[in-house]
Amino acid sequence: MTRDQIGSVRGYTIYQIGLHWVIALLVFAQLIFGESMTEAIEAAEEGESISALTGNLADMHYYFGIAILALVAVRLVLRLKNGAPPPPPQTSSAIEMAGKVSHWLFYALLIVVPVTGLLGYYYGDPYGEWHTYAKPVFIGLIALHVAASLYHQFWRKDGLLMRMLKPE
Repeated sequence: MTRDQIGSVRGYTIYQIGLHWVIALLVFAQLIFGESMTEAIEAAEEGESISALTGNLADMHYYFGIAILALVAVRLVLRLKNGAPPPPPQTSSAIEMAGKVSHWLFYALLIVVPVTGLLGYYYGDPYGEWHTYAKPVFIGLIALHVAASLYHQFWRKDGLLMRMLKPE
């Protein structure tokens, strides 16, 4: 991470940017194919068989969840070590606080959701239910994150989006 003359962080490193996008793709895949895990678990509980595709997608859901957990751990270490760039100039304190809260909520969800998924897989409910309840929260937070990024890019035109596209 590059720092300016007084030591403030100016942007994200290539590693932080790479982790952001890899985790985003894995989460997107999880949201799309996650129902296959539910289908596989319900079939197992009822003594029914599942298709090879459903089994493969359920396996992917399991392994992608573990990958997300591991990658988020690395991302958190980098975040704590390197910090994050300050908000763009003229950002209101309310928007700055919303950004901080939403980012830490992402970190919390990116840890809690895979952990409850693993606990649900091995121990059943209530962990599986908690894992399922997180999905709409995750979707809402992602929608807010995308909307905020687009707001900064096209309304405020403050270059915020470029920080996650171009390393400093």
